[in-house]
Amino acid sequence: MRVNFTVNGRPQEADDVWEGESLLYVLRERMGLPGSKNACEQGECGSCTVRLDGVPVCSCLVAAGQVEGREVVTVEGLAEFAKDRAEHGAGHGGCASGACGTSLDEAKKWQARPTQDSQTGEGVELSPIQQAFIDAGAVQCGFCTPGLLIAADELLERQSDPSDQDIREALSGNLCRCTGYEKILDAVRLAAARQGEAV
Repeated sequence: MRVNFTVNGRPQEADDVWEGESLLYVLRERMGLPGSKNACEQGECGSCTVRLDGVPVCSCLVAAGQVEGREVVTVEGLAEFAKDRAEHGAGHGGCASGACGTSLDEAKKWQARPTQDSQTGEGVELSPIQQAFIDAGAVQCGFCTPGLLIAADELLERQSDPSDQDIREALSGNLCRCTGYEKILDAVRLAAARQGEAV
């Protein structure tokens, strides 16, 4: 079958998709977007998380045919997605408790070079959550990072000043085998604080 859908803001078409083919397979193997990782293939680890019509889903559990006419955002398109959202006036609150592991003043000194485009990986500034993950040291091996970024971005979109419990709940479907999660929580707090300052 042929599946037409939008990926990272661009219309896409996948031909000869077989009935049981997952969205994850289509994204990685047919469209060359390797950010979403193939780990458990059971929807347990969160490494394959993408946004489908704005909602985080495990792409390993979504049949490719189910995305006909729908919008998918992968980690490769997260920066453009966040930029578009910011331009449309979405405001976010802050980390007023001071519990962030990296202080705002210290984190502001670090800036990654623009390296991401939804298709080529070049030329677009990182999204706030991507930058916060770098600045807070939340990335280790990187395998779980795409799913964590997508889940955290969605949390910050719907909740500008999340509590630690809110963050833990939003990320509960994502497993990381390298960390104790504290740096990941710090990164989400930091991104929330920065978005709060930008308002």
